[in-house]
Amino acid sequence: MTRIDTISSLAPFVDPAALGIVAGGTVAAVILRTPARDLARAIGALRVLVRHNFRADPLIEQVGAFGRIAARHGVLSLDRSVIADPDVAAAVAAIVDGGDAAAVTRVLNEARLARTERHLAAADMWAGAADIAPAMGMVGTLIGLAEMFRSMTDPSAIGGAMAVALLSTLYGALIANLVALPIAGRLRRAARVEAFERLRIEAPLRALAVREAPRRRLGAAA
Repeated sequence: MTRIDTISSLAPFVDPAALGIVAGGTVAAVILRTPARDLARAIGALRVLVRHNFRADPLIEQVGAFGRIAARHGVLSLDRSVIADPDVAAAVAAIVDGGDAAAVTRVLNEARLARTERHLAAADMWAGAADIAPAMGMVGTLIGLAEMFRSMTDPSAIGGAMAVALLSTLYGALIANLVALPIAGRLRRAARVEAFERLRIEAPLRALAVREAPRRRLGAAA
């Protein structure tokens, strides 16, 4: 089958009016029910779909390097380090300020929980779109049926109205099950993987805090 034949075979399943009702209605409903900040995050989270899952190994290696730097030059030297990851940066700042292992755990837990909430809010937006799309499909179906009954005296208009009625349901099911739900599922999985991976950072940072505590006390006593 040639490309032209393929396009011709799909032509009966394309109806701009039905697509406009379902896609436009879904987008409008999502915008109305979602705070602007969560909406922007949900759209920005699409970058996650084309990236590899988060891995903590580079951060763990970086924390090990911080331990060697602190042992050689003192913990205050870490204050000049460039740390891209915000969780590690917050934990190192707590260690430099004299925080113990419990303080490091508290900082990391708060950051991890806040990040997980943001990720789940993005996934919830796409899950909500999956709930809305079939409902918009039913709206399109009702509009098409109403137009079809209104045009019973004009047989030439019945076909277009019936196409809107049938294809609206199809578009709603496709948007929900082939677009929105898969995106929501992958975002939730990425959030779980990142949360688990970030747990691995806690132990080396706690160890760094415990190791530096006696040195800080000795420095203060001197």
